[in-house]
Amino acid sequence: MTDDSLDLLCIKYDGWQPRIRPGTPRRPWMEETNERYAYRCLPLTIANSHGWELLCPMAFEAKWDGGDDMESVEIRMDPGYPEHLKPVSIFGYGTITWHVEAIFRTPLGWNLHVGGPPNRQKDAIQALGGIIETDWSPYTFTMNWRFTRAEQWIRFEENEPIAFFFPVERGSVERFKPRLERLEDHTELCAAFEKWSASRNAFQEWVKTANPQAPGDKWQKLYFRGLDQDGKACPVDHQSKIRLPHFVHPDGSVMNPPEMRASPIRSRPLPMTELGSISATTGAQAGGNVLLNYGGGAAGTNPALALALGRLDLGVKPQQQGAQIALQVPPRADKDAELAIKRRDWLLEALARQQRLAEGGEVARVSGMDGDTFLASHYAPARAVLIENALTDWPALARWTPDYLAQLIGAREIEYQDENGSRRMPFDRFIAEIAAAPFASTMAITATNEAANRDALTPLLAETLPLDAYLDNDPGQLAIGPAGTFAPLHFDLGNQLIAQVAGSQRFILAPPSESRRLGPRGENWSPVRDITDEAQVVLNPTARGARLHELDLEAGETLFIPVGWWWQATATDLSISLTYDRFRWPNDGAADFPHA
Repeated sequence: MTDDSLDLLCIKYDGWQPRIRPGTPRRPWMEETNERYAYRCLPLTIANSHGWELLCPMAFEAKWDGGDDMESVEIRMDPGYPEHLKPVSIFGYGTITWHVEAIFRTPLGWNLHVGGPPNRQKDAIQALGGIIETDWSPYTFTMNWRFTRAEQWIRFEENEPIAFFFPVERGSVERFKPRLERLEDHTELCAAFEKWSASRNAFQEWVKTANPQAPGDKWQKLYFRGLDQDGKACPVDHQSKIRLPHFVHPDGSVMNPPEMRASPIRSRPLPMTELGSISATTGAQAGGNVLLNYGGGAAGTNPALALALGRLDLGVKPQQQGAQIALQVPPRADKDAELAIKRRDWLLEALARQQRLAEGGEVARVSGMDGDTFLASHYAPARAVLIENALTDWPALARWTPDYLAQLIGAREIEYQDENGSRRMPFDRFIAEIAAAPFASTMAITATNEAANRDALTPLLAETLPLDAYLDNDPGQLAIGPAGTFAPLHFDLGNQLIAQVAGSQRFILAPPSESRRLGPRGENWSPVRDITDEAQVVLNPTARGARLHELDLEAGETLFIPVGWWWQATATDLSISLTYDRFRWPNDGAADFPHA
């Protein structure tokens, strides 16, 4: 956890709907390389993740006829989208422009670097880039792409990345003094380089001769792991993965990338009869490559307001001068509802203080427990507990290594998850991939894949034993992931028992009384995806006061997480676990959970 986080603000009018998500290391062309070879290049994957992506709010096609005027670009938006979302060609020369519905604000002395998504190519068109002084500028900007070939139709899909941005400190590049020196004059560096070069040549020759089958055996991984030529760890802050926080709405909800990968619901403004309104006058706009938008006409004194009014879906064309429109004002919050929530939170806090008198403030650790004691001490009162030595008799506990699993299941095809959704792959290849890329791969088998993998992975479940003291004929849901596999902060709608079979996971838990701090209210996913990330806590300051329990779940142990308890988990090495929810006692909280 760091204590020197900086704010990156996205400021918007009601009605503006920018779609932003943290950069992802994945690229379609990298996925298609043999054995996903391209992901072994750490500089590529770090660059892919080193910022935030702005997504296209609509699907459209465009073509440039080779001319210089604005009419030389033809844009055809798919049906069903509001007209104001349509990109335009505002200064000709084969360019396409998106008006970004946001004003970004960085700390004093920091700019925003805006360009195209790194290592994501598009035929016949290329993103343009720019540096914007976002620590003082009161203007929005535009994102522009320029055709590289005429008479070629190109297509952008909804939620396709159109821009990539990250802060850069103003003036830092100018402080560097570039110069040339001879490698021979740097004795230690020269010796290290020559030793590495020789070892690399020898390794490549070995790969040619031995033809290893496991993908992880085909590359040295020294740079990836932050090791020098002798295998010693170098910088303590070496990064093999970047996980940037999400942008968070004022109500605490997270701008959720899974929702933006699918086609989001585009809501219409409420009828004017239900809202108050104010009058304003729209003005003209101008722009350029990552240009700042300025107002004109009667709205020239407030260009940001002019842009906001022109971009709202109120049936007014952006260039229309002097048009009187009504700006919607949302209704005030229900004071009685707010008071009811405060009283509910008070009650949860009072009960939590009382429970801590007996619990001692920690998650209990026990060594074995019969069913009746578990029911009375933990299941019924909803108290988390870690049960040691729970899997001692399981054959799986001694056998489940990556090599053994790959041999047992072989090339049977399984389904797994990555950040792009569900995919399929032979199981032995999946195991080799995740073993070769700790803290880098996002591939994992999760509970989502249980039904699809039931037949293929049956031999694994044959090496587990029933936990009859607590469960009612539950085979469990298998989860397999590399070191670094992360489950964001959330609570489940039912009780869970997690059995760690191989590897370990670090859990952070919080009782239901912390919901008012970890919210958002009424949802079971927290806007603070990772409570250990200070940057996310800064954006959600109420989370700083949450009472948390941190523990490591090791192989052979089980963890009971009661319904309503917040938790997140990170695999500290290749992790294999089973999750159970068919208890001997009722566990039907999800049946009447209010979703709306």
